Amino acid sequence: MKLNLKIKGKKYHIEISEKDKEIIKIKVEDKEFVFKKEEKREPLIAKTSLPKRNFSEKKITASIAGTISEIFVKEGELVKKNQRVILLSAMKMENEIVSDFKGRVKKILAQKNQEVKNEDVLIILD
Repeated sequence: MKLNLKIKGKKYHIEISEKDKEIIKIKVEDKEFVFKKEEKREPLIAKTSLPKRNFSEKKITASIAGTISEIFVKEGELVKKNQRVILLSAMKMENEIVSDFKGRVKKILAQKNQEVKNEDVLIILD
């Protein structure tokens, strides 16, 4: 196989050939490199251990930094999609936080009069 490459404005002529099933030659301009193939191949993507996630959990987060004024739900209560769950005071305005999901309230992490940051998890639904 013959290739012509341009890297950072410089042109290179490359030739790749297999001498036999075990040897590969790569010639770049006038320099030749010889590689021996190995039978054992490592995976291209390393195996990793990811932390186990509970995909049934749904998190309701603060959409803006502010102070929790009111919590409208209790742990164990069923919540509908678009139901208001928390009232958040921010920039002299009251902001209703609504659920993007339906589910049962597993844990309420926020408390009345607590200051929260944008994207803080307020409620976890199952």
